[in-house]
Amino acid sequence: MHLGHVGPPGPAGRPGSSWVQPGSRGAAGCSWAAGASWAAGASWAAGASWAAGASRGQPGPAGQPGAARAARAARATRGNPGQPGQPGAAGRADVGNSKVQVRGRLSAMRTVIVNGDPLTVEDVVDVAVGAAKAELGPEVHSRMAASLAVVNSAIRGTAAVYGVNTGFGALADTRVDVADLSNLQRAIVMSHAAATGDPLNDETIRALLLLRARTLAAGYSGVRAELPARLIELLNLGLLPVVPGKGSVGASGDLAQLAHLAQPLIGEGRLRGPGDDLRGRPTAQVLAEHGIEPLVLAPKEGLSLVNGTEPMQALLAFSVHDCELLVKTADVACALSVEALLATGRPYDERVQVIRPHPGQLVSAANLRALLAGSALMASHRESTHAVQDAYCLRCAPQVHGAVRDVLAFARSIIDTELGAVVDNPVIVPDGEVMTTGNFPGEPLAFAADMLAMAVSELASISERRVDRMLDPAFSRGLPPFLAPAAGTNSGYMLAQYTAASLVSENKVFAHPSSVDTIPTSGKQEDHVSMGWTSTRKLREVVANVRTCLAVEILCATQGIGLRTDLPEPSAAVAAARGVVRAAVPAMDVDREVSEQIMTVERLITEICAAASAMCGGLR
Repeated sequence: MHLGHVGPPGPAGRPGSSWVQPGSRGAAGCSWAAGASWAAGASWAAGASWAAGASRGQPGPAGQPGAARAARAARATRGNPGQPGQPGAAGRADVGNSKVQVRGRLSAMRTVIVNGDPLTVEDVVDVAVGAAKAELGPEVHSRMAASLAVVNSAIRGTAAVYGVNTGFGALADTRVDVADLSNLQRAIVMSHAAATGDPLNDETIRALLLLRARTLAAGYSGVRAELPARLIELLNLGLLPVVPGKGSVGASGDLAQLAHLAQPLIGEGRLRGPGDDLRGRPTAQVLAEHGIEPLVLAPKEGLSLVNGTEPMQALLAFSVHDCELLVKTADVACALSVEALLATGRPYDERVQVIRPHPGQLVSAANLRALLAGSALMASHRESTHAVQDAYCLRCAPQVHGAVRDVLAFARSIIDTELGAVVDNPVIVPDGEVMTTGNFPGEPLAFAADMLAMAVSELASISERRVDRMLDPAFSRGLPPFLAPAAGTNSGYMLAQYTAASLVSENKVFAHPSSVDTIPTSGKQEDHVSMGWTSTRKLREVVANVRTCLAVEILCATQGIGLRTDLPEPSAAVAAARGVVRAAVPAMDVDREVSEQIMTVERLITEICAAASAMCGGLR
C-alpha cells in the first residue's frame, strides 16, 4: 500500500538507490584533525565555533523585543488559518495530504520567534506553507548556556553520563574515551540515518526544521545555540534536508527521520533547494554554493539532534489543522444534502439537542440550524407526509459530526501540549542535574492520531450514505437516477459514489490503530514502542480521503438542488455555497468527465465554507 504521499508525493515506485548515498564531507576544516586535543581545559561554551565559519550567529535582525512578548504579539495579529469567515481566510492555506494549496495573496508575512517557548499548530502550518518565516529569539544563547555548562563539566568529570560519555541505547553502559567523544556524536547521526521510502515533502521538512530548533532552544539539551541557529538558517534559505518517509517505530521519537534531518548540519546526506527535485543533491555541494561551512558536533549534540517526536508532531499538527476545516465542511455538505433530499431540520432543534449535551454535537447542530435558516425550499415541504422522520445519515448528523469534533478537541489538546514539550534524553534540569528521561515515546501522539483517524473517517462514511440516497430514485424523493436529467443515455454521478465508497472502505483499513502494535528494538533495550509515526502517516491519508468524499457530496447536492426547479430557493447560506461551486463547475445536463469536477470542488472547500459562513453569521 503506497503511503508516500504522507510526507511526500514522489516518483512512482521507489526512488533509485543513488539518492540515499551520502555526499562528500565538504570543506576542509569541518572535521576533527587527527590527534586534535580539546580535552584539557576545553570549554564547549555557547558561541564557540568548531569549524571555519561555522558560527554564523542568529539569522534575522538584532534588537528584537523579548521573544515571549514578540511571539504573543505575532500570534495576536493572525486568525486561525483555514477558518472560514475569518479576516484573511482567503490568503490562508490548507495543508493537504500530499499537496498544500495556498490561495489568495498574503498581505504581510509574519515572523514566528523561536525561543524555546511553545509553538502553536498555526505557527507550524504557517511556516510549513511559507506563510510565515522563523527567527531565532535573541535570548536563546543565554537560555541554552546553563545546560551547556553542565555538559562541559560532565566531560571533565569521571561519572558516566548517558549520551555524553557513553554509548546509546543498548550500548548505554559502554564508556567512550574523551578523545572519541566528537566521533561518537557524528557516528550516531550517520548510523541512525537508516530511513527508506519516498522523501518527505517540502511542507513537512520546513515544519521539522522549525520544531527541532524549538526543542533545542528550550535549553534542556546541553547543546550550543549554533544548532538551532543552523536549522533556522536552512529553513529561511529554503535548503531542505532530504528525509525518507519510512523507518520509525516511534520509540525514542523518530530517530531515523531526525538523523537524516541532522546530516546536512555536518555536511552529510542530501539537501534540496529551490528548483531541485525531491531527491536533492549532495549536501556538501549545496552548502558550498551558499558559502556555509558544516558544523562539527560537540558532546551530546548528535544525540540531541536525533532524539525527539517532531516528525509525529508535524503530521499531527497538519491533520488537526485540516480537520478543523473538515468538520465545518461536513456540516455545510449535510445542509446542502438536506435541501436536495427534501429533508427536515426538526432533529436539529435546540430543544432536542440540549437534552444530550455533548459539546461537539451542540456545535454541529447549531451550525446546521444556521445554515438552513430561512430556507423557502425546506419550508415548502415542512408539513408533507414524507418529512416525519429522515434516515440516520440526515437525522443523526449532529451526533456523528459532533462526536468527531469531540475527538478532534482531544487531539488538539495533545498536539498543543507536545508543541511545548521537551522530548530529549537525557536532559539537564534547572538545578543542574543531568537526568535520564522517558519523555520521548510517541504514545500520546499515536493515540491521538489513531483516534482522530477513526473519528474523522466517519465524516466520509456518513457523507457517502447521503450521496447514495441522492443518486437512488427509490430514496431521493423525486430526483432522477444518479442525478442525470436524461438517465439511461447518461450515467450522471453514478461513478462519483463509487469513488466515495472506495475511499470510505480504504479508510477502514487506515483506521486500524497502529498504537496497539509494538515490536522490540535496540537489543530489547527499547522493548516497547509506540508506532506513532505510522499512526500519523496513515492519518494524513484518511484526512485526504475524507476531504474528497465531502467534495463528492457537495458536488452531488449542488446538482440535486438545481434539479428542484419547481420548488422555492434554498437558504441563503446553502445558496451561497452552491454559487461558489457553480461558478467553477457548471451543472451536468449531459455526461462529461466527473474526476475534474470532484477535484475542483475539493480545491474550493475553503471558499465554499467561507461563503456559507458569511451568510449565516459564522460557523464554529
